[in-house]
Amino acid sequence: MAQAALFDADLPPASGGVQPAAVGAELRALAARLHQRFGGRLHLGTSSWHFPGWAGQVYGRAYPEARLSREGLAAYAQHPLLNTVSLDRAFYRPLDPGTYRALAAQVPASFRFVVKAPALLSDATERDAATGAALRENPQFLDADAAVALCARPAAEGLCDRLGVLVWQLSPLPRRWLEDEPALLRRLGRLWQAVEAVLPRQAQQALELRDPSLLTPTLAATLKFHGVRPVLGLHDRMPAAEAQLPLLRATWPGDLVCRWNLQRGQRYAQARDAWAPFDRLQSEDLATRQTLVKVVIATLQAGRAAFITINNKAEGCAPASVLALAQALDRAA
Repeated sequence: MAQAALFDADLPPASGGVQPAAVGAELRALAARLHQRFGGRLHLGTSSWHFPGWAGQVYGRAYPEARLSREGLAAYAQHPLLNTVSLDRAFYRPLDPGTYRALAAQVPASFRFVVKAPALLSDATERDAATGAALRENPQFLDADAAVALCARPAAEGLCDRLGVLVWQLSPLPRRWLEDEPALLRRLGRLWQAVEAVLPRQAQQALELRDPSLLTPTLAATLKFHGVRPVLGLHDRMPAAEAQLPLLRATWPGDLVCRWNLQRGQRYAQARDAWAPFDRLQSEDLATRQTLVKVVIATLQAGRAAFITINNKAEGCAPASVLALAQALDRAA
């Protein structure tokens, strides 16, 4: 599909804020077809929204990154395909209800946030802020009371019905946790039970891994017991998408939560330096996209929802990856 057919040349009238990119008729028709076929249960988006290189695709021009971070979400949410976003900033520090409330006010009622729980709760190790080097054991790791107070309750109060998924991303675990799976799963179970009690009815929890050894039948049974979804985590530390599907099948039925973060064989810094300013696809991962299409179609046809958020480091430009995936889903459907 030609770029000119997707994005018109004229920008929408200025209103003083960050302006969205003008959208062509073909893109609007694509979004409408997907919405009609899947009843609004398909949620596509990116990891954050503050990238000047998305000018012409998401934003009307190349605004400064700091301004996009503060003001760009409303323009982002006007894109026909972007009806979710991974709120990655919540991973680096807890956010208060007022911050969440201000974000929710910028998006339509159908928009859903994927919120990453803070690392201070999901990383078993305290790390040096400058280097990331391990310092000591984290006493708040998966602490249920802290999870409610610092994460779940503020997100629930601020986002309300716009909270879609709360993701617990377990950073690479020390050996003692990897060798004591029962203790890890007991702690996760206590946390999930406490958090579930304060989440809005439509919101759900999901677990994202960075240790492939945890992809076990025991974990699948624990996830299913607590109603927590496994994240299809596409990252260099994890196996390819096909190899993670047994865990999804073992926890079926349920919604699909996928975070397409990083192309295999790369590191974040490597991809960032090579692909900035993230204005176009740099290295298409067709095998992953093909697997995603099959899983998403099966999930949606079963009446479930799908939340897929894509990072710039997946293929070079997250909005372009969203568009390519949407077009592939349209053809498959």
